[in-house]
Amino acid sequence: MKTYIRRREQNTHLIVFFGGWGTDENMFVPLCSDAFDFILFYNYSADEALVLPETKKYARITLIGWSLGVWAAEYLISKTGIVPDVTIAVNGTPVPADDTLGIPVNVFEGTLNNITDENIEKFYLRVFGDKKTYLLNTERVPHRTIKSLHDELRWLYNRIMEQREPGLKWTYAVMSDSDRVFPAKNLQNYWTKAEGTKLITVPWPHYFFHEWNSYSEFVDFVLKDEMQKS
Repeated sequence: MKTYIRRREQNTHLIVFFGGWGTDENMFVPLCSDAFDFILFYNYSADEALVLPETKKYARITLIGWSLGVWAAEYLISKTGIVPDVTIAVNGTPVPADDTLGIPVNVFEGTLNNITDENIEKFYLRVFGDKKTYLLNTERVPHRTIKSLHDELRWLYNRIMEQREPGLKWTYAVMSDSDRVFPAKNLQNYWTKAEGTKLITVPWPHYFFHEWNSYSEFVDFVLKDEMQKS
């Protein structure tokens, strides 16, 4: 597993981000700013030791899990010692390989068994929604080898098949109604039944963080959306 850490001594807000499968820093670092500390976990290829900064007290800790990172947060957060104040699940569920609550199992297994240069490009196209958006965000497209992608997805698949009961309390779930990775219907099936989780639906593709300049803007969007509904 890879870890990216960005810290500033004066910051009192920490954002912890669990990325999805097939990602690298390119997809997420552009939204960092000096206004908050940031920890990114991604490339879950092995049971590697977690790399964490020295203990620091924060006024607020926000956890964001995106795509398979929602499951990864469930699996790993207790090992970090981090206790978030707000948790936001984005276009993923704690049961990511499931015919009605996640990615259909045959699709998940089909992806695992057919990772090629051509197929991974098609996957990133689905992640960004369409070719136009993909081309506008080429600097965010991950640079990963086929072997690393296969190793990571195999590790994820094996751990997911050992499925434990979800235990992380999610404050918000944000789902895209045009998601081409996690079927929108399955996202809705899971989150409408998740007690205590506030569901927000947006009209963007699986990856949509380029809609904001920073993660703090995205977090403000989620909080303001809920306040407007109250």
